[in-house]
Amino acid sequence: MSTSSVSTAAVSRALQTADGLPPAEALPHLRVAAEELTALLDGCLAAAVLEPGTSLRSVAARAGLSENAVGPRLARTPALAAYANDAGRVTAGGVERARYDLEKGTPPPAPPTTPLRFKPRRPRG
Repeated sequence: MSTSSVSTAAVSRALQTADGLPPAEALPHLRVAAEELTALLDGCLAAAVLEPGTSLRSVAARAGLSENAVGPRLARTPALAAYANDAGRVTAGGVERARYDLEKGTPPPAPPTTPLRFKPRRPRG
């Protein structure tokens, strides 16, 4: 997966930059590494659940996560964000629909838009 190698390289660069720095100076670089690693893990989780014969539970177990922790992570990925429910989670049903769409070559559904809400400029009083 080409995005994996790019993300792995970004994590590695951030860690190398942080190596040997005083803790206060290392923190921003470690934060970048953590964010890149999280994105990489989420992307790999999404790719893994889209493979035939896998389940949310089996993918979660391989990643050392609970099954409940996987749904929100999948909802943050470009591959599965459109299949998230209103609670911001991708469920087994969403994964099945994504697999079906992928197999048929159908584009994913458009992500839902949030309705506009009126916000008064000034407090009433």
